Amino acid sequence: MVDNQLRRRGINNTSVLDAMLSVPRHLFVSKIYRSMSYTDNPLPIGQGQTISQPYIVALMTELLKVDVKHKVLEIGTGCGYQTAILSTLTKKVITLEVLNTLSMKAQKKLKMLGYDNVNCYCADGKNGFPKEAPYDRILVSAAPEIIPEDLIKQLAPNGCMVIPVGSLYDQFIYIITKDKNNQVHMKKSTPVRFVPLV
Repeated sequence: MVDNQLRRRGINNTSVLDAMLSVPRHLFVSKIYRSMSYTDNPLPIGQGQTISQPYIVALMTELLKVDVKHKVLEIGTGCGYQTAILSTLTKKVITLEVLNTLSMKAQKKLKMLGYDNVNCYCADGKNGFPKEAPYDRILVSAAPEIIPEDLIKQLAPNGCMVIPVGSLYDQFIYIITKDKNNQVHMKKSTPVRFVPLV
């Protein structure tokens, strides 16, 4: 997966590649799809949600430019795979999932696998999580049609957010940065297709 799907498509951050090597994706995939765990495809995880393809997980993580001192807010826990990747690269991850069944299942899985710098909450991601703000980094794993203002507000100075934005068939990843003076800058990146942020 790492050699054929990630390096060949331009992912070259060694920390991200090491994280993708270390996190067992097959343990976050339901048994009926386990044989496809390391193919470069999104897979169903129930309740109309998916685990993103490995390349997109790696790309968004690389664009986020995380380090071990960062506190990260993740919107859309899903099965917890992206959460686990972030956990290996950062100081602390606060992850939000609006669907309670998925949130509880991911929390149990992450705890069982020893990702102990993660706090899981069942909450509406569009509102962020003000209690722990500001965040050095924010990663959004579902697509709103417009960027939620609350998430921008909760981004720290010198912070970065990576978020897919748009309608179901017209989405792009946006990189939102906030400079030391709290000025916000936006850059449009790769076309993608995520489930909607509900």
